[in-house]
This record gives sequence, C-alpha cells and structure tokens, in this order.
Amino acid sequence: MMKKTEYSLDITADICPITMVKTKLLLEDMPVGEIAIIRLNSGEPLENVPRTLRDQGHEVLELEPEAKGSIVHRLVVKKAAGRF
Repeated sequence: MMKKTEYSLDITADICPITMVKTKLLLEDMPVGEIAIIRLNSGEPLENVPRTLRDQGHEVLELEPEAKGSIVHRLVVKKAAGRF
C-alpha cells in the first residue's frame, strides 16, 4: 500500500505577495488531484489567496478559522489539472 503524501504550508508569518508565491511553489510540486492544507492570516492573505486559487481553477474545499475568534485560518485546496 502506498503512503499518501500530505501537503501543508504555513504562511502566517508572511505578507502578500510572498503568501501567493509560496502557495504557488507548493502547488507546482503537487500531483493533480492532491490536497493541500494552508494556514494563513486574516486580512489580505485571507482575501487574496483563496480568490486567486479559485480563479486559477483549483477547488477550495474548506476555509475556516482554526479556532473561534482566531485570525489564523485553515484553507484546504485541491489542485486542478493543468494548473500550477
């Protein structure tokens, strides 16, 4: 049985546009259909990263605060075919 690889990224210490650059690099290394978990902060990253991923054709499966009232959010995204 093959072990499933988990892809994750914490961009809570980064600001735009580095947040999207790091996200893009992660997705480039992932096979199509794989899922990544990305930790990001409220504000610009929370507005820009999920929107850009959707615009690129990726599927946002989940986007929620890690805890009630937290500024850190958990974004779960599935890589689309033919996308970075």
